Amino acid sequence: MERFQNDYRTGLRHGIPIGLGYLSVSFTFGMMAVAQGLPVLGSLLISMTNLTSAGQFAGLLVMVGGGGLWELATAQLVINLRYALMSLSLSQKLHPSVRFIDRLWMAFANTDEIFAVASGQPGLVGKIYFLGLMTLPYIGWSLGTFLGATAGTLLPTFVTSVMGLALYGMFLAIILPPAKRDRRVLIVVLIAVGLSCLMTWAPVLNSLSEAITIIICAVAASAAGAIFFPIEDNNTAEDAENTEEAAK
Repeated sequence: MERFQNDYRTGLRHGIPIGLGYLSVSFTFGMMAVAQGLPVLGSLLISMTNLTSAGQFAGLLVMVGGGGLWELATAQLVINLRYALMSLSLSQKLHPSVRFIDRLWMAFANTDEIFAVASGQPGLVGKIYFLGLMTLPYIGWSLGTFLGATAGTLLPTFVTSVMGLALYGMFLAIILPPAKRDRRVLIVVLIAVGLSCLMTWAPVLNSLSEAITIIICAVAASAAGAIFFPIEDNNTAEDAENTEEAAK
């Protein structure tokens, strides 16, 4: 009989490091949101109804840049499309007792880290375990946003005005380690940077909104990576090696 993980306390324990990590990242988001003119409660509402760091930071740029709703929706679709694939993968891991209505709220909290932990469990996963797993990350993300937004209203103006640099520092911390390890990642990053520079300074292109720029750069760089550096299926690679050995 296949193992079934459905203990709330186990999920709560597994979610502790994720919650602590989200607390620090969302603190930065809260400070940035207030620095861009959003109210504290508005910043908190964004984090309570979303659970996506990259999506929220990009959405913040679109909102303060005066982008329209369709631009905001398209940017979120491009940035968060991976969650759809992750949800499809996680659905194969769920116990048959998980109903359709349960899958909806589970998909809301299916972030990269929560997905990794849930997928790594031996056997199937139940909704009670997943509820425990998402509890502290959700609290940490919302609480961190509130604390950061509140701190942003109390700090001097010259401090909050430079908080925009924190976003770029976070992005550099995300992309530099894998870029150093893998030349393909580095090339894709450089393509994105080059396109961003082109969209910023080239005539006509620099008239496009920031939301459109984000969408074009993300899609074009991802497409270039998929075309020039496709990930080879392990089975295909093994078959190719076996064919070469047989030919010898």
